[in-house]
Amino acid sequence: MPTAPSSPGSSLRNSPGSVPAPRSGVHPPVPTRPPHPVGRRSRLPGSARSAPLAVLSLLAFLGVPACDDGSPECRVGADCASGVCLSDGTCLVPDARDGDLPPDDAAGADADVLEDDAAGDGAAPDDGAPDDAALACSPNDDGRLERAEVPIRAGLRASFAVAGDVAVDTAGAAQPDGSRSWDFSGALPGDHLSLEELRDPAGLWFADDFPTATYVAKLRDGEDLLGVFEADDDALRLLGVVSPEDGLYRTNLVYDPPVVVLRFPLAEGDVWTTEATVRGLSLGVMAWYSETYVSRVDAHGTLATPYGVFPVLRVRVSLDRVVGVVPSSYRSFLFVAECFGTVAAVHSDVNETAVEFTRAAEIRRLAR
Repeated sequence: MPTAPSSPGSSLRNSPGSVPAPRSGVHPPVPTRPPHPVGRRSRLPGSARSAPLAVLSLLAFLGVPACDDGSPECRVGADCASGVCLSDGTCLVPDARDGDLPPDDAAGADADVLEDDAAGDGAAPDDGAPDDAALACSPNDDGRLERAEVPIRAGLRASFAVAGDVAVDTAGAAQPDGSRSWDFSGALPGDHLSLEELRDPAGLWFADDFPTATYVAKLRDGEDLLGVFEADDDALRLLGVVSPEDGLYRTNLVYDPPVVVLRFPLAEGDVWTTEATVRGLSLGVMAWYSETYVSRVDAHGTLATPYGVFPVLRVRVSLDRVVGVVPSSYRSFLFVAECFGTVAAVHSDVNETAVEFTRAAEIRRLAR
């Protein structure tokens, strides 16, 4: 388990058999922060401060009850019918009923850590994935992620263990069957818990500029900027980046065309590219620059997180940004599991040249 600050329900997390189960939702990848403008109508010189496109963690959560003492023991997800081995060594047991959380005080304590919060904020599910289907999702480990297996909608949340500027092994260990195994379950320097949630854009100050938006989500731990996302049957797309509040120093950047974050169905060998122009206001200053995203599903295997062990597809994302005539580049990995979405994401520092890099600007893993 990561060395993270205590939070409500921590005593439940330390008790075998009382782990809260993830519910349905999603948190994507997206730019963490646009380049910092330095003057009126600036084209954002390359020397300006910038951050990697942190293809944000897609969070999809399955509505299931906690494991009990009768749950089968496991070491990896392949040992379980559900495809998910929890970090207490028991299999996650699916259940299709909405709201079927553990009894006692689990709903009052841990439900705010991994929870479908639609009832609290009035958010409705998006049209791309029916609510009942999302909650009934059971991993079939077929190597493909259909749209229905990545439920994406406003009102969903989950906790991630987050650390920055740390050593990381992105390559993992090669297996005889051609898969890989990655272990991101251990504590890292600076680890802390971050509650990620998807918000309904309706009524927010920028809503009229993004009429097709499905949800908004914070782009980077410790910063306020929000990514604006659209999800349909074919893809999850980044529409823009905005500040939480309107005002003189507001940010409202639009991607033309929108960036394809995930394409459905998702399978190993898939490759797609988005060449986008980014225009609008950054901290109240006119901004313009270009970004090219190349995404490829380049590996499959099992991934251990502080929450449990998952069968995953790995999505490798390369971002090339040009501000004026000055280029910069970033690399990211997303580890995507059926019914859970992205259970881990790793982002490089600027101008990383290695495909399998060993130092992460940020790493986040699904946690309890």
